[in-house]
Amino acid sequence: MVTSRVVDAVVSLLLLAFAALLAFDNWRTGMSWDSTGPQAGYFPFYLSIILGAACVYGLAKEFIARNQAGGVFVTQEQFGRVLQVFFPTLAFCLLTQWLGLYVASFLLVAGFMVYIGRIAIWKSLLTALLFVLAMFVTFDIAFDVIMPKGPLEALLGR
Repeated sequence: MVTSRVVDAVVSLLLLAFAALLAFDNWRTGMSWDSTGPQAGYFPFYLSIILGAACVYGLAKEFIARNQAGGVFVTQEQFGRVLQVFFPTLAFCLLTQWLGLYVASFLLVAGFMVYIGRIAIWKSLLTALLFVLAMFVTFDIAFDVIMPKGPLEALLGR
């Protein structure tokens, strides 16, 4: 059984490696000031330093507490709940490619409300429809943001 302390240490190490990669790349890009202001890597470089420092803190905390027993990272019931969210979200990402963002979002919201929330089907469908309409008006009409479109939006001329 994997303890939460082991997972914390492994995630801290992975994030520390990622922070080092980001710091190097932004240093290479330019992380100082020039005549026009900060170079492209200035802020990302220092954010990666902060991320690295947080990872070192997390590793030090786990090293200091190494003699203490860690709790179980995830129980079988908790893992089942994670999978209840993971698989529909994965399906949403895949369906967005073919159905577009709005139809996939409608299916995701309605599905979560019906199957996980145990909310009445009519309330779930109405809420999902209102949510998708609000997204459509906000992003597609008001801000004219390009979103993944599917066949339904093509029928509507968008």
